[in-house]
Amino acid sequence: MFKALRSKNFKLFFYGQSVSVIGTWLQKTAVSWMVYSITGSVFLLGLTTFLSMIPSLFLAPLAGSIIGRYDRHKSMIFLQSMAMLQAGALALLIYLKIYNINFILALSLFQGIINAFDMTCRQTMMIDIVDHKEDLSNAVALNSTLNNFARIAGPALAGIILHTYGEDICFIGNFLSYIPVLISLLMMKITPHIPATDKLKMLENFIEGFDYVKKETEMAKMLLMLTCSSLFVISFNTLMPVFAKDIFSGNAQTFSWFESAAGIGSIVSAIYLANLKTSKNMNKIMISASLLLGFSIIVLAYSNSLILALTCMALSGVGMMAQTSSINIYVQTQSTAKMRSRSISYYLMAYQGMIPVGSLLIGYVSNEIGTRHTVALQGLICILSVVVYVYYKNHKSSEKLEICPVRYRDSNS
Repeated sequence: MFKALRSKNFKLFFYGQSVSVIGTWLQKTAVSWMVYSITGSVFLLGLTTFLSMIPSLFLAPLAGSIIGRYDRHKSMIFLQSMAMLQAGALALLIYLKIYNINFILALSLFQGIINAFDMTCRQTMMIDIVDHKEDLSNAVALNSTLNNFARIAGPALAGIILHTYGEDICFIGNFLSYIPVLISLLMMKITPHIPATDKLKMLENFIEGFDYVKKETEMAKMLLMLTCSSLFVISFNTLMPVFAKDIFSGNAQTFSWFESAAGIGSIVSAIYLANLKTSKNMNKIMISASLLLGFSIIVLAYSNSLILALTCMALSGVGMMAQTSSINIYVQTQSTAKMRSRSISYYLMAYQGMIPVGSLLIGYVSNEIGTRHTVALQGLICILSVVVYVYYKNHKSSEKLEICPVRYRDSNS
């Protein structure tokens, strides 16, 4: 399971990130709870998530082209430094008790711009810090395991801190968590990147990347599936403060249980993926995971038991993690070296870019038809998307099988 850690650079990256991502979840949980507590608005809750992620939709292709041309190691150091500044500004704002929703939304947007480049750089840098190519899929899965362990520890810790000490400690903790990751990045020894000398052509690079993904038909179909899931399904997480506070009459600690339950499911899924000996069968894993995700959130939507709701959150974590990571592993391992950064940028567009649109949409729909009905509708869409995907995939396969005999008879005639 830990074979990728034999690469020293990846080991440094892994240990540095293990602290930083916990800080990220501390802040994420605190922001969601604080915004809903201050405003009582599901729409503003969705808008906060929207602003923190929407830049990925528009900037991911730009990031894919730029990151592929410059030194990813130096870029990562710069981007993490900028993220630390954003965290520091937000921590100072909350420490001074300036609960201005406009400032919070502006800093969320700034964070989203940084993340659009950071996520692309982080994903493409994997090939630089893993010494053995056969360890790449394991490194991706281990990185996912780390993120989902943080999803357990971060919200659980945030629930305790919010309940006992207040939200300002969460934001200060996230600011300080960037120190270990910057130290680990500076300790890495990576072969300097040879910069491209040709002129950056944004439109041509965008079209070239799109054409590549379109020709890789299996990759294209999986990315379309991810787009549908990110837009209509995964955003159900945005409504968890409503479940915790209004439906189950809980507090910040109750909300942290929902986040941690999803994290537990996600880490189980990530451990399973990390133990796979091959990156084959990612398609089958994605289909099974999507079905599990859909059914679990339908049951969650109408659950009246907190225990059952938390169990469904854990199962949704298993499904969501396996769905997104299986597609990520497929893109990472099947893309050519030249097109990897652009393929990953399309993955981030389909994933990070669509979630904020979905969050905004779900915030509006929830106000119209209610939170429970909205989440149930998301589960139904997830299951229907799998049915359409499987039908389309099998239909195309049967067409190919029918064409072969015709060609054989024609050649003999």
